[in-house]
Amino acid sequence: MGEREAEEVLKVFKEHAVNYKIFDHAPVYTSEEASRIRNVELKTGVKAMLVKTREGKFFLSDMAANRRIDFAKLEGITKSRHIRFATREEVLSVTNCEPGSVHPLGRLFGVETYLDNSVLENEFVNFNIGMLTRSVQIKSEDLLRLMKPDFQGDFSK
Repeated sequence: MGEREAEEVLKVFKEHAVNYKIFDHAPVYTSEEASRIRNVELKTGVKAMLVKTREGKFFLSDMAANRRIDFAKLEGITKSRHIRFATREEVLSVTNCEPGSVHPLGRLFGVETYLDNSVLENEFVNFNIGMLTRSVQIKSEDLLRLMKPDFQGDFSK
């Protein structure tokens, strides 16, 4: 699972001339594990969290790995009430990725992407690309250029 998604991300990198460093590693399930195995600071990781509104709309909320979603802020931004994390089954269905391996490019999943400014505080960012065993490092400015977020602002704590 996730091999096709990893190939799609790398294809987008090539199409947009993005330099990247790839990490093949043991499976990682948390941001803390990923930062240790990549030998990078936790804050350089990008958490891509699929969330769902009460109305049934999914979107990807991307933030630095050392941060957490502030649901009250996110609900204010989206004008939605009762936003929650997607279930494992919903993550698999929407992204074809295991939870923990979802990459931050929501447009490749056909969902809106919300980018927390914490991601852009780092020159380089690191994230899984659809597999628990493969991740990349790219410049944060390249991620922003590729992502074209539907919203960019502050919704983490």
